[in-house]
Amino acid sequence: MSIQETIKNELNDAQQQAAFFGEGPLLIIAGAGSGKTKTLVYRVANLVDKGIPAEQILLLTFTRKAAEEMLKRASLILDHRCDNISGGTFHGFANTALRQYAQHIGFEPNFTILDRGDSEDLIKTIRKDKGLSSTDKRFPKKGTLASLFSKSTNTSTPIDKIVMSDYPQFLDFTDEIKLIETEYHHQKKLMQVMDYDDLLIRFLECVTQNPDIQQRFKAYYQYILVDEYQDTNSIQARLVKSILNETHNNITVVGDDAQSIYSFRGAHFQNIIKFPDHFPNTTIVKLEQNYRSTQPILDLTNAMIANATHHFSKTLFSENESDVKPEIIETVNDNEQSKFICKKILELREKDIPLSKIAVLIRSGWHSNDLELELKAHNLPFQKMGGFKFVETSHIKDVLSYCQIIYNPLDLISWTRLLLLLDGCGAAAAKKITSAIPANLHQLESIISNHKTKKYASDLLTLLKLVADPTTKTLKPSLILDRALTLYNPLFKLKYDDFHKRQSDIDSLVTIIDRFKTLDTMLTELSLDPPNTTQAGSDAVDREDEKLCLSTIHSSKGLEWHTVFILSAIDGYIPSFQSLGDIEQIEEERRLLYVALTRAEKELYIMKPNLDLSTSNHYKFSGMQFSNITRFLDQKIVSEYTNHQSSKPPKRNSNFSIPMDDDLTDPDTDLLYGKPYKSKKYLF
Repeated sequence: MSIQETIKNELNDAQQQAAFFGEGPLLIIAGAGSGKTKTLVYRVANLVDKGIPAEQILLLTFTRKAAEEMLKRASLILDHRCDNISGGTFHGFANTALRQYAQHIGFEPNFTILDRGDSEDLIKTIRKDKGLSSTDKRFPKKGTLASLFSKSTNTSTPIDKIVMSDYPQFLDFTDEIKLIETEYHHQKKLMQVMDYDDLLIRFLECVTQNPDIQQRFKAYYQYILVDEYQDTNSIQARLVKSILNETHNNITVVGDDAQSIYSFRGAHFQNIIKFPDHFPNTTIVKLEQNYRSTQPILDLTNAMIANATHHFSKTLFSENESDVKPEIIETVNDNEQSKFICKKILELREKDIPLSKIAVLIRSGWHSNDLELELKAHNLPFQKMGGFKFVETSHIKDVLSYCQIIYNPLDLISWTRLLLLLDGCGAAAAKKITSAIPANLHQLESIISNHKTKKYASDLLTLLKLVADPTTKTLKPSLILDRALTLYNPLFKLKYDDFHKRQSDIDSLVTIIDRFKTLDTMLTELSLDPPNTTQAGSDAVDREDEKLCLSTIHSSKGLEWHTVFILSAIDGYIPSFQSLGDIEQIEEERRLLYVALTRAEKELYIMKPNLDLSTSNHYKFSGMQFSNITRFLDQKIVSEYTNHQSSKPPKRNSNFSIPMDDDLTDPDTDLLYGKPYKSKKYLF
């Protein structure tokens, strides 16, 4: 069967229109659960089948997993020709390109990539060197400065405007903050390192400052396709435009304006809204058939999002008919909300609905504090989405720092991290050592001459020899790791009291690294697409694999469950209290609720506890005494598209424990007061 026949058999009419589309700009507005990935995969396969060289098709996504899944599916649909499609994340693409062209902007191809912690450490050092670590007035901390610099980059907004809007308490330090940012960029270039934001910025710098290089990219890629376009920031949009061949404008973007919820990461809602303005003669295809949810869930969703200020109008529909409407459950307080959810989950389990097909979605992590205690009391295992990524844990960063300095000896941040592990080596000594490294790059062992009498001299010499040995860098990563762990293991057990828990992470790293053949590949892979789970600090693994999912709404995007509970869907929680003075932020909160509603396949429970918010630190100035249901579900929507019920707290017996009267024989007292506690002791 030809690819054209397959498309006609497998896709609905709107999906076919997108898959068969020819040249020019194409905007695919893909409603939640409408099969956007399937549509994009068939479009890619069709382009290859039409004779477009696979390597000249660029597919950009936000996760490497998404890109790999699409390319794998395209190969299964067509053939091995799809294996050569250029696909991956924005940062992965920029990294690969810079390894070829970085020398044109003053970087060597072996630059290393800083994670957030490393960036903050460098900022902290600069802050201290500039004498700003101890000021009369409070000065922003390293994490605040890193966030400020990143937001300025990703939103293309000047530092002073970010300070004024987000950190007005630091307005007096605006000049000093700019000074630190300038020095931060200067130091990174000296050390031949880049942070994540730099990958995109430096690539743009490379192509815009070198027209001949830019022309190579424009001539090379015949088609560019971008997934989840509503999540792109201004830099990513500029990157796409910078390498697009304007002669044909063969750009396809897929996204859902109603799921644009990441402005705090720099995502620019207007990228997708104004796409037809940015690319004249754009064809818009809307995918409105939903393959996930029942029609009553979609009816509620359509009614809610129809009130959005700016959006592409669409009406989601489904062939999954049902007479079960979403439920709005009103409870007297937070705890009764938690008890209702636990009771309902137990009922669902009795109906053979696995815990893994049930989720509780929350606006903010702390909203679930009471529920987590109740879940544990009911012996319901759960996993909470979030936490540190594997390579961001301190012990894994320690080990990888050895690999970083072997690959790039100018990475003074990784040097500092390792030097501070050495017994007797403090911040001053570490700074003295790192200051000597650039001038002695080809004779590192000579640095020891000024430290021979120090307590750490022997360990320092061993470290210098490891990095100075030219054969080390050429070894397989697994062998390099063996040498690093020989140095690290004694320090590891001294640094961490819970090293026995962290050891499982080290073991995992050994297993992961064994699959890499070269050091540069390993470091790039772990920097751009790190594993997510860590064992340190986690509870013992539950023998029952299935677990309820407890997730923030932001982390739930792209996922689906049979049954979804939306926790505390009240004003002040969603929309968040902090967004109430900003119309754009309130509209994003509406889109956030849209994402939450569309995660449910069969059953949806929207929880409305009655809370006294006046005593909360978050809400004490709000004047709100009792909660109202979220403003996004007005009375008309609630009455027409939901069932609304109140959950009454169950009556309970007295909590008093009393001593048993040995002479008491009247059986009726059991019925009146409950059975007495079988003890001779009073319990208070």
